[in-house]
Amino acid sequence: MTPQLLVQLSDPHIRAPGRLTYRRVDTAAHLQRAVAAVNALPQAPRAVVITGDLTDFGTPEEYAHLRALLQPLACPCHLLPGNHDDRAGLRQAFADHAYLQRDQAADDFVQYAVDLGGLRLVTLDTVTPRASHGELCAERLQRLDQMLSADPHTPTVLAMHHPPFTTYIGHMDAIGLLQGEAELAALLGRHPQVQRIICGHLHRSIQTLWAGTLAMTAPSTAHQVCLNLAPGAASRFALEPPGFLIHAWSEAGPLVSHQAAIGHFDGPHPFFDEDGRLID
Repeated sequence: MTPQLLVQLSDPHIRAPGRLTYRRVDTAAHLQRAVAAVNALPQAPRAVVITGDLTDFGTPEEYAHLRALLQPLACPCHLLPGNHDDRAGLRQAFADHAYLQRDQAADDFVQYAVDLGGLRLVTLDTVTPRASHGELCAERLQRLDQMLSADPHTPTVLAMHHPPFTTYIGHMDAIGLLQGEAELAALLGRHPQVQRIICGHLHRSIQTLWAGTLAMTAPSTAHQVCLNLAPGAASRFALEPPGFLIHAWSEAGPLVSHQAAIGHFDGPHPFFDEDGRLID
């Protein structure tokens, strides 16, 4: 039983060619390695979703660079804005991505649903223009309710940039989802088909039970937020190994999420017992 795969990349923070993020991180080179790692997976994914902060400043030059870096992907790619992005710029740069253009103005919320065959991907726009924190208004929640109500039976992954839960990384929680958390939890209580809430923003892999489902964040394809849960800890990042998430499903099995590291590592090696016999 070979499962189907949805790959989640997050927070690539692409800048214009030749520019470094925070004067230190070559995010473009990191994304190139991430794309190569996705293409090299033993099982080809059905799709990739990128959960926000696609660029650093949302400029046309950055989106053009992002588009070029994603071009080698061997499967469809679905994009979601984060607080570093610009909705109109995203739509203009990816004008051929029909899911971004459906009956929406350039600066309208980026919310859509995609049928992946046995799994449904639904996106929720949490962006607050010109701010780092996230918000959910009544209109966004109403659109989400309509999309979920349209197919109440297919297992569903809800993708959003700002996580709706407390992570205990204080400086990130201060710019987390600051409005609409309770309303979202109540809405999801009416839609048990949502089996995952997948988020970005935190630049780390974090999981918790929230609103009756499993909510999680993905590592960045580039730099990671330092793991310091002390109240008042400074906002810092580190060049820990980057990674991505793989959400796997089948007709007969559950939705299962894996974390994959990006890079070249020693192996794969066969297993041998103490007598040197191969363990199959």
